[in-house]
Amino acid sequence: MEDNLKSIASLLIGVIGAPRGSPAIKKTPIDDDYSISKDVLGVGISGKVLVCYEKTTRKKFALKILKDEPKARREVDLHWRASACLHIVNLKDVYENVYNGRQCLMVVMECMEGSELFQKIKEQTSFTEREAAGIMKDIAIAVKYIHDMNVAHRDLKPENLLYTNKDHSGILKLTDFGFAKETLSKESLKTPCFTPYYAAPEVLGPEKYDKSCDIWSLGVIMYIMLCGFPPFYSNHGLPISPGMKKRIRSGQYSFPAPEWTNVSQDAKDLIKGCLKTNRDQRLTINDIIKHKWILQYDVVPATPLVTCQILNEDDESWTEAQQEMSQALTEMRVDTDTVITIKTPGLGNSALAQKRKASGGAKKVTSGSVEMPPITEQMSVDD
Repeated sequence: MEDNLKSIASLLIGVIGAPRGSPAIKKTPIDDDYSISKDVLGVGISGKVLVCYEKTTRKKFALKILKDEPKARREVDLHWRASACLHIVNLKDVYENVYNGRQCLMVVMECMEGSELFQKIKEQTSFTEREAAGIMKDIAIAVKYIHDMNVAHRDLKPENLLYTNKDHSGILKLTDFGFAKETLSKESLKTPCFTPYYAAPEVLGPEKYDKSCDIWSLGVIMYIMLCGFPPFYSNHGLPISPGMKKRIRSGQYSFPAPEWTNVSQDAKDLIKGCLKTNRDQRLTINDIIKHKWILQYDVVPATPLVTCQILNEDDESWTEAQQEMSQALTEMRVDTDTVITIKTPGLGNSALAQKRKASGGAKKVTSGSVEMPPITEQMSVDD
């Protein structure tokens, strides 16, 4: 036990900084300190991100512009406090300014020059299980930091995991706290905030849930990283298909050959622990950090994986899936009182979907299922 604690401490040394309090929001014009360009780095679930430059140093930063409202202030506060962790995108300044005629929060953060997680993996010529373990270790550290703050991220997915640089010196960091919320009990969260591929069964509604929903998302990310395709999917490309819902609720997935033949049992066991449909049986983030596949990530077998090949072969379908998921998330943020319909992408008629149909689909390999009530396609975003 003592050796384990020492090992965990060594993982955290150098990646956890001094805790940060709430940000001091400046009311002076941001133009006094930064030059804002028209270059758009991206559009998040709650606002667009531009390039800006600090006038005194000419250092490049990212500027996220949010409509000034309670949810935006919550996002900024939680992200600011969490960014003491090396593996969470750092916030530098926050301004309360008028932008394009409306009151906004102008959030200056470090500029992530590298790719999204899966894009970086796709660009590699090879990818091993040991590399995957190192990546999951970094993500787990970020999640541990926010869970120790009693905060659920609620939108863990590869698109929210970015690298600081394009080369091998790049550090992987978690970003986009637009759905993040403090959770002090298992009944704290009720809004169905999710991206379909990564949604835990309890998040599909209508029951309340807690930060363990992030652990399910970690399991899905790890699964995709080790084989190149998601554990839960729509066989026919239908929006949130009944079959996909059923498989998520019952924990129905498999480790099919040949993609999983050479993956270690430790990796499979960790995924099974994350993808427990009964959240009381699901691993905690501390359980994940202590798991030997994470704790001893540097001695995990360097087994070659098929991830790069599959992600590139199914590139068109995967890109479409990401676009539709982003659209669904944007819709969820439009109006706090609007009842909306969430769409989920399926793999449709992609090569991967055809392969699955030919092999008869997924087989149930996990336990811990619980009976869940029917859910509606519509949901009210109210918290």
